[in-house]
Amino acid sequence: MDEIIPHYDGTVVISTHRLTKAYGNLIAVNDLHLEVMRGDVFGFLGPNGAGKTTTIRMLLGLIRPTAGRAILFGMDNAYLLPEILLRVGAIVETPVFYPYLSGLDNLRVIAAASGMMSGKSNDRRLAEVLEIVELQAYEKLAFRQYSLGMKQRLGIAAALLTDPELVLLDEPTNGLDPAGMIEIRRLILRLSSLGKTIFLSSHILHEVQQVCNRVAIMQKGNLVTQGNVSDLLKEGERVEVRMNNEEEMQQALQFLQQRQENGLEWIRGVHIESNRWKQPVLIVDASTNRSAEINALLAHNDLFAAEIHPQQGSLEDLYLEVTTTSTHAGMEALAGTPAEDHTALHEISDTGKRVRL
Repeated sequence: MDEIIPHYDGTVVISTHRLTKAYGNLIAVNDLHLEVMRGDVFGFLGPNGAGKTTTIRMLLGLIRPTAGRAILFGMDNAYLLPEILLRVGAIVETPVFYPYLSGLDNLRVIAAASGMMSGKSNDRRLAEVLEIVELQAYEKLAFRQYSLGMKQRLGIAAALLTDPELVLLDEPTNGLDPAGMIEIRRLILRLSSLGKTIFLSSHILHEVQQVCNRVAIMQKGNLVTQGNVSDLLKEGERVEVRMNNEEEMQQALQFLQQRQENGLEWIRGVHIESNRWKQPVLIVDASTNRSAEINALLAHNDLFAAEIHPQQGSLEDLYLEVTTTSTHAGMEALAGTPAEDHTALHEISDTGKRVRL
């Protein structure tokens, strides 16, 4: 039984190995393998019920996994949880504060409860975290008078009191208006600039795309993809081309399809669809840095585009693609099994137990 993972070099802050949580017949998290690197702003994505909060609770030791391990800072949280938690700040669900106390006094209560000694150093830290979350101007305002966004930021301030290396945020923008989302986004970027590793659980993909450098996407307890945002979104890049008339559109379509069939591998596909103004446009599935090359190919064939628009990939598109593929694969696998096997067995090797799905 190894309590500390050997050869820990400090680069991997979180790693999970076959992490699984079952509640009776329900598998909330299934065979999860995550890797969060030091300095990441890591987006943990998926719809409500995907297993995100359950995973965070296992990482923090709030619930025990049915199988597998969670390793933080090279330490297994099954054995060294107190040492791990000294280096972690977290918000799981909505923080609770005293409504009639000021923001500053609420932080003083939390600091005392967490064992922080009172005095000048404690006061300096309270001032620092209020400045980080941009609430120093409202520190004497009663908590009940805070907006929802301010309440969320005060919760993050509480999580920062011990100056943690790792900050786990579970749906920090949930219920916020656009202005509140911008405040939290700005705060996350500021925490990253201070050297914190951020683990951000969310189902708001547009917000995550603006702050995260790496992501993992969950669906129904299963990890469907994980990696660098820039790498994952490259597959979603495409180039929109509008020609001058329908005849040229069809000629351009046939020409680019022929070039693809003849070995031009960077063209993944070509089709026609309508743009936002209901105009027919040619969609070339290719990297955006190929836009000039596409224009040159068409011009060489005496086809001159009226407009060319490179389109970046989005996490929304990626999420729809990977979750749809995952769902179809699961249905095909189910269709290929005998009827009596449709309630499949999930093997949990670490405990020798079996859980029926």
